[in-house]
Amino acid sequence: MQDTAALFPETYETSRDRFHQDLAVVQKLWPDAKINQHKLAGEEDLTIDWILSDALEENEKILIFTTGEHGVECYVGSAILQRFIDKYINKLDPNTTGLLLVHAINPWGMKYHRRVNASNVDLNRTFLYDGNFDPGFNPEYSSVNALLNPEKILNSYSRSNISFYAQVARHLVGKGYPALKLAVLLGQYRYPRGLFYGGEGYQEETRTLIDLYRQAFGAYDQIVHLDMHTGYGPRYQMSLVNSVLETRTSPEFVEIFNYPLVVAANPDEFYAVSGDMIDFVYALQQTEFPGKKFYSTSFEFGTLGENLKGQLGCPRAMAFENRLFWYGAANDELAERVKYDFEELFNPSAEDWRTKAVADADQAFEGILRAQGYLPTVS
Repeated sequence: MQDTAALFPETYETSRDRFHQDLAVVQKLWPDAKINQHKLAGEEDLTIDWILSDALEENEKILIFTTGEHGVECYVGSAILQRFIDKYINKLDPNTTGLLLVHAINPWGMKYHRRVNASNVDLNRTFLYDGNFDPGFNPEYSSVNALLNPEKILNSYSRSNISFYAQVARHLVGKGYPALKLAVLLGQYRYPRGLFYGGEGYQEETRTLIDLYRQAFGAYDQIVHLDMHTGYGPRYQMSLVNSVLETRTSPEFVEIFNYPLVVAANPDEFYAVSGDMIDFVYALQQTEFPGKKFYSTSFEFGTLGENLKGQLGCPRAMAFENRLFWYGAANDELAERVKYDFEELFNPSAEDWRTKAVADADQAFEGILRAQGYLPTVS
């Protein structure tokens, strides 16, 4: 295996520069491949970048690879994208297969190590096919708003921890864990400074991706889409997370892909999301392009583990980071500890974690691309 450490970038800028350099690698197989950019509004040099190339002879199928919908997660996403470029694109058939490789859907979040965009919008709650950003959606979120989004400075790490888990305990006694998890993670369109806020309408980043998806469906008969995420799930086993709109079952995909952990984005197998990007692309295909062959999944690289401590540790770290961003901390030491916990939640520094993440991605690439006809079958 190549040097795993070299795959993981240190900054948004170095990651973007490397992606631009990858164009030359892609052009060896797809000579007409080009780098495209959408610069975000504002003065900062923040761009959504993508490499796009049609097939050389006939547009039969396209491979779409997206990263960084949650900005801070793009450090891992960039590493896995680089792995794909280094090891797998030369196994594809450029005569019949096109490429759409997207670097940093949320460049602001990547640059500033935040999950959301500059408007505090969680982009994976914005892909609503019906465009209905209803502030009354998920009324149960109001019951956890004080838990997740206290409007005050962080004074003490230990006291904030005690307060957080004491409130969690009260919710668990009153409603149980499944109801709490659903209320927290489903998404909300009411509290602009809160976690999992989906905004009031499509974001600039959302519109850019929607346009790219429509173009791909218009040009190709078969589409496979792989999206990169980190956070939930077992620490040392990446999960393939399928849309609730996918009709085949998780056990079927385990067998088809020869991959050990496949789940659906529902409360029983993973968690439910409103405005999920992959759900949107499925709705797009089923509504506007019903004749197209399509499969999409998320690579979810877990970091804290699946036990209750790990599952509650995710929203705790996110809540503390969000509170720090809006209201600050009593001292620099406390601020740095909160930032460290948040970074480790989405971009773990442990070498063994990174090595296993790359190995899991390799196994998933092989299974998915062979099953979908993008790689030759093994005799």
